[in-house]
Amino acid sequence: QVQLVESGGGLVQAGGSLRLSCGASGRTFSSYCMGWFRQAPGKEREFVAAISWSGVNTYYADSVKGRFIISRDNAKNTAYLQMNSLKPEDTAVYYCAAGPYLKVVANEYVYWGQGTQVTVSS
Repeated sequence: QVQLVESGGGLVQAGGSLRLSCGASGRTFSSYCMGWFRQAPGKEREFVAAISWSGVNTYYADSVKGRFIISRDNAKNTAYLQMNSLKPEDTAVYYCAAGPYLKVVANEYVYWGQGTQVTVSS
């Protein structure tokens, strides 16, 4: 069992940066791949980024590639999403998720956080 708690969301102007954190409980964090997803009002949840259990492999959605960086610190049981050059279309609730495989599909992830709101003003 893994419990995930996101933090770091907020209101930022376009072009600004935010860093989201995802803290995990339990001693098995390092055995899970971690993903970040987002959901804007009226839209389906979409993949943002994912990282392997070791941190060696990462995947990004085309919409965030070159602007967002996913990372993890297994010693701190925490995953991060550094978001740079933010755009109004990045506005959404951001969720972190844990699963056994490095996937871009939400239903491949087993554990989910409650989400944190990111709002980017123009």
